[in-house]
Amino acid sequence: MPTFVWKGTGPDRKPQEGVMVADSKDTVIANLRRQRIIVTAVKEKGKEIALPKFGGRVKPKSLAVFTRQFSVMIDAGLPLVQCLEILGNQEDNKLFAKIILQVRQDVEAGSSLADSMGKHPRAFDDLYCNMVRAGETGGILDTILHRLATYIEKSVKLKSQVKSALIYPVAVILIAAIVVAIILWKVIPTFAALYHGLGAELPMPTRITIALSHFLVNYGLIMIAFFIACTIAIRQYYKTYTGRRKLDKFILSVPIIGLLMRKIAVARFCRTLSTLTSSGVPIIEGLEITAKTSGNAIIEDALMEVRRRVEEGKTISEPLKESGVFPPMVVQMISVGEQTGMLDTMLEKIAIFYEEEVDTAVAGLMKLLEPVMISILGVVIGGIVVSMYMPLFSLISKIG
Repeated sequence: MPTFVWKGTGPDRKPQEGVMVADSKDTVIANLRRQRIIVTAVKEKGKEIALPKFGGRVKPKSLAVFTRQFSVMIDAGLPLVQCLEILGNQEDNKLFAKIILQVRQDVEAGSSLADSMGKHPRAFDDLYCNMVRAGETGGILDTILHRLATYIEKSVKLKSQVKSALIYPVAVILIAAIVVAIILWKVIPTFAALYHGLGAELPMPTRITIALSHFLVNYGLIMIAFFIACTIAIRQYYKTYTGRRKLDKFILSVPIIGLLMRKIAVARFCRTLSTLTSSGVPIIEGLEITAKTSGNAIIEDALMEVRRRVEEGKTISEPLKESGVFPPMVVQMISVGEQTGMLDTMLEKIAIFYEEEVDTAVAGLMKLLEPVMISILGVVIGGIVVSMYMPLFSLISKIG
């Protein structure tokens, strides 16, 4: 049998490589997928075979529609291969259609649905594949797909709430910055030349505004380049292990926004773990998947520590309490769920509660931000206008 040299990313997101003797490249990939390794390249006899990349991820909305339709078809008794063929042919997204038809081909060749989907992490993540595997093993694939569709739909809703909470203030600040820049760049120099020609004595607010205008005209491009450089530097720093944890910790400590992000993290954690445990995924594996999908490095580290302690025989609630990341009410309700054997039900109730809390928090934040942003915009632009008209008032009074 030929020998293959492979490269990939392990469950801890660190690069890995190794050598494997197998019948074919597909066998190597399948074996590594079972070890939760995302394969990036396979090399045989000096010839490197890169896995195909489609250029992007499948949108959650498309995945939710596919999962919902797949669940209905399976429940109606249609064969698995036929379901995948129908869904692949009717999918408008060419990337997703290609993936679905490739999954159909692999299933028809004898692979399990979970293993076939696991070859396409850009469409089907670990959570999805593990739940499908649990559904295949338990003979309840239609039920699992229905739960997955509900989970994805709720996740999409949660993300849209986060975007709505952040887009509005960012948009207002951006518009305000553009308006102020245009005024300082084009309008103020005209007034400055007029006052200089008249020899008018300028009050302090007017001199400050004119100085800002001169600074923007002379150093505007440098400021833009500096802003872009800072943005790139922050993004690169966030990609590092230490940087991600420092910035995520800072986000959680910001007033109002930090509390909102913490509620979102709790809702996502409870919804994900509830969906996994109720579908038959082992709790250890469920905690690992939940940690990786938490969206915050501090939450992820806390959950990975919980997973380690549970492996040692501890309950979930004990290390959750020690982490100090999760609210006491969440810890107590999880403890009750463990004691009564209804952990998945309790997690779902917590998720519903915190999803409603997020709804309320986002609505309150929007009501608070709107008048604040309008007031700031009015004060800044109004202050500039008043400062430039103050010398005119002084000249008119002298003429009168």
